[in-house]
Amino acid sequence: MTTASESSSHNGSAIPRGQGGDALSVAAREIFAERGYHGASIRDIAKRAGLSLSALYYWHASKQELFAGLMEDSVNDYVQACDAALRGCGDDPAERLRAIVRATVDYRVRRRVESAIAAREIRNLETEHARRLAALRESATRLFQDIIDEGVRRGDFHCEHPTEARRAIQAACNAIPQWYDPDGDVGPTELADRYVAIAERIVGHRP
Repeated sequence: MTTASESSSHNGSAIPRGQGGDALSVAAREIFAERGYHGASIRDIAKRAGLSLSALYYWHASKQELFAGLMEDSVNDYVQACDAALRGCGDDPAERLRAIVRATVDYRVRRRVESAIAAREIRNLETEHARRLAALRESATRLFQDIIDEGVRRGDFHCEHPTEARRAIQAACNAIPQWYDPDGDVGPTELADRYVAIAERIVGHRP
């Protein structure tokens, strides 16, 4: 079998050893974003990555596995980012809410393409992959909910419906990839500041 590191790119230059998987992920992200899951062909993804079909199958057994891997990598990145942000916090719910909102905004800006693909195409995941991804997403949701519930319990947050408050914050953050322009007049840091303020208003935090 031809390995990814032995393949040649479409422009004639060799894919650097060990980078075939990275090139494939980039190509898959671009093709799925442009054409959707059903419009994307495994052959076109391989061509965009500069890999032969046999090299592509060295990395993934099917288009479904490639798509699922892309989605799972993205969600794992988010969960890890949230965990890292919260490790730097104490137990103050307001501090933790600010940290997880900033991590969420940063993720939606960094991985806006994957976020947009997931919003449109996640229904095309087969059952096994969908369940695994749902479990990952639920772990992130639980982080958010636990923070808000603890803030309400302590009397730091004043929202009558904590679950709906969490949904509103997540929905606002999740919508960022639909409109955010990296070349626009709002940078990621300022955007995160704005969404932190929005989140604090939603949960009724009064510094």
